[in-house]
Amino acid sequence: MTAQTWNAQVATAGEALIDLIGDADGRFKPCLGGAVFNLTRALARQGVQTLYLNPLSRDRFGRQLAAALENDGVCLAVPAAVQQVTSLAVVNVDSKGQPDYAFYREGVADRECSANDLIHACTQAKALSMVCSGALALSPNDADIYLPWLASQYDAGKAVVIDANLRPSVMPDLESYQQHVLRVLQYADIIKASDEDLACLNLPGANVIERASHLLQYSRAHFVALTCGAEGAALLTRQGQVFYAREMQKIEVTDTVGAGDCFLAGLLASVLELALPRAWGSTAVDTQQAHSVLQNAVASASICVMRQGCEPPRREEVLERLAHNTINHDALIFSAI
Repeated sequence: MTAQTWNAQVATAGEALIDLIGDADGRFKPCLGGAVFNLTRALARQGVQTLYLNPLSRDRFGRQLAAALENDGVCLAVPAAVQQVTSLAVVNVDSKGQPDYAFYREGVADRECSANDLIHACTQAKALSMVCSGALALSPNDADIYLPWLASQYDAGKAVVIDANLRPSVMPDLESYQQHVLRVLQYADIIKASDEDLACLNLPGANVIERASHLLQYSRAHFVALTCGAEGAALLTRQGQVFYAREMQKIEVTDTVGAGDCFLAGLLASVLELALPRAWGSTAVDTQQAHSVLQNAVASASICVMRQGCEPPRREEVLERLAHNTINHDALIFSAI
């Protein structure tokens, strides 16, 4: 790492790769991707000063990933490209727009870093208030990289955001994977998960809200942001408040690649814009603030799914969609969490 300093609000760490998306004719189209890469771009496009911590390859794909991040205003903690190749994900999308992934992750550029590298880079970002990770960074194989870094940021008072965006199909030992994810979530202030993620973690509960409530009990997080596909999204606070939001009318889905990443970016952009404290959710929260955070997240995801691949919306696009008042929200419900 260099001695350079960055004026960043948020630092992200995790995979940046190429999605090879299968077309109907059997050909594969290369698209820039990776959950953390998508989140990083999506945050920057919504006006959040963002620092990406992992190295990128000097190969053609790596140069494209770096250019896309820099064009969106992201700072690279490792501006010098590394020799390792860019990771690949083969993506097949079903008739409902749902992606299925196979990953090629050995000897790749974004894994060519250490916990000390990530920690040092964060010390050089003096305005840093939040760090984000998740998805493939939740692999037990990378525990030595991400766990010490997350622990250091949590102890340093940064808001830690974990996207429990699980990939069970590529983890050889599912039980070990589940246990490791739950261990990582102990360092989260904010958890984002889908209904499918909660099912993969094998959490108790008769429904998805009960499973999300159990996750809050298990962790130290202040709130969980929950996505449920076409059914919309929910926000559950440690205090016991539950908020819901969904599109009022059915939208035309091209595919869902990157939808969760754009959802999380919209949510965090709103959290930062409202200057919500790190412990927001541990005590009763303002209803209007909760609805604003959740609606911004849903609007961001909706714009994404109407496009092919992950093409994150810019802040003005999200504001325009919100101005059309397309998102419905339900009154808060109190439950015993």
